Amino acid sequence: MSQSQNPKFQSLPLGTMSQDASVDRRKRTQAPISGNADGNRNGNGYANGVVEDDELRLRLRPNENHKPESYADLQLDFSPLLFSSLEQYLPFNMLNLSRELKLQYMRHILLRYSPEGERTRVQRHREYKKMIMLNYPPLHKELYTMDAAKFFVPSFLKAINDNTEESFRSIMTESSPGVYTFEMLQPHFCELLLSEVDNFERWVHETKFRIMRPNTMNNYGAVLDDFGLETMLDKLMEDFICPISGVFFPEVGGSTLDSHHGFVVEYGMDRDVELGFHVDDSEVTLNVCLGEQFGGGDLFFRGVRCDKHVHSGTQSEEIFDYSHVPGRAVLHRGRHRHGARATTSGQRVNLLLWCRSSVFRELKKYKKEFSSWCGECQREKKERQRIAVGATKLELFKRLQKSTS
Repeated sequence: MSQSQNPKFQSLPLGTMSQDASVDRRKRTQAPISGNADGNRNGNGYANGVVEDDELRLRLRPNENHKPESYADLQLDFSPLLFSSLEQYLPFNMLNLSRELKLQYMRHILLRYSPEGERTRVQRHREYKKMIMLNYPPLHKELYTMDAAKFFVPSFLKAINDNTEESFRSIMTESSPGVYTFEMLQPHFCELLLSEVDNFERWVHETKFRIMRPNTMNNYGAVLDDFGLETMLDKLMEDFICPISGVFFPEVGGSTLDSHHGFVVEYGMDRDVELGFHVDDSEVTLNVCLGEQFGGGDLFFRGVRCDKHVHSGTQSEEIFDYSHVPGRAVLHRGRHRHGARATTSGQRVNLLLWCRSSVFRELKKYKKEFSSWCGECQREKKERQRIAVGATKLELFKRLQKSTS
C-alpha cells in the first residue's frame, strides 16, 4: 500500500495554535489613514478616512536597505518584534511615514489573523500565564535569562558568533534534504531544564493547578512560555535560530521569525508512547533531545508539503529516520512531514521551539504554488516543463517535416 493510500495519511493534523485558520476572509477591515485637510489622498498615496481590507497588502520582497523602527516602548496587542519584522515589507511609499501610521497599517493586517474571538483567547491566556508566574516558585532562576556561554556547546556558540554560512555548515550535518542536525546544548543545561520541568509538574500536582498541554497531539509535557521562560526562548529564537534559518530556510520566512511556541514533550511507557504523522504549526522547528535514558523513539521524516499537497505520497528520496542524542538538535521546516516512533523503554524528554513568521504567513496568501520548498509543487512544475518542452519539440518536428515535403 502506498503512503497516499494509507488511512493514517488521510487525517494529517496540524499542530495547535494556528494563527490564521479561523480568519473570516469575507469581513473587511477599515484602517484609518490620515490625509490632508481636503480629504484627498496625501503625498504618500493614502486617502483620508479608511483603507479597505483588500488594499492592505505587503510587498513580496523586503526593502533590505530600510532600517525598521523599534516598537518596544509601546503597549501593544502583538509582539513589538512582529511590527519591526513587518515594516521592511511595507509598500515603498509608506516607509517614511510616521511610526503611528505604519503601526496602524500593520496592526490591521495582523488583525486578519486575530479576530475578536482569538484576541479574547489570547487575553485569557495572558491572564493564565500571569497567574502561574505569580504563584510558581522557580527552582533554577539562572535558566530564565539567556546565558549563552553556559547553555550552548562551544562549537555552536562560535558558529553563531562568526555568523557566516560557512561557520554554520561547519557544525551541521544535512542528514536528509532540509533536515539539519548539530551539537547544541551543554549537558548541565539539559539537566537543569529537566529539573525545572520536574519541579513545575510537582507544583502543578501539589496545587492541583490545571495547566494547558503543549498541543493537541501530546498529553504530557509543559509549555515553557507559560511559567516564565518566554523571554529566554525569545532570545534563543531571535539571536541563535533566526541567523541559521535565514541561511537555510529563507523561502519559508526563516529570516523574519517573530514569534514562537516553546514547550517540552515527554515520551515513555507511562507517558506519550509515540507521535502520529503530522506537520507543525511553525515555519521552522527546533527539536533538541534533553535526555534521559530511553530506547526507540526515532523521528521519521517524509518530505515537505504545502497545504494543498500535505496528503500526497512520499518519494523514496524523502524517507529519513533520525535517532535522538541528548544535547543534539534537529532543525527543519515546520511543513516537513514527520512523526515519532514508539519509545520502547525508559523516558525521553525533548525541547521544541516552533518558530513562526507573520510576514511569511501574510505573503503566502498571495501565492498559488510553492515550488521553492514544497516537494510536490516542485514535481508538478517539472512535469509541466517536461510537457511544454515535449510539445515544443513536436511542433518543431512537424514544421521541419512540412518544410522538407
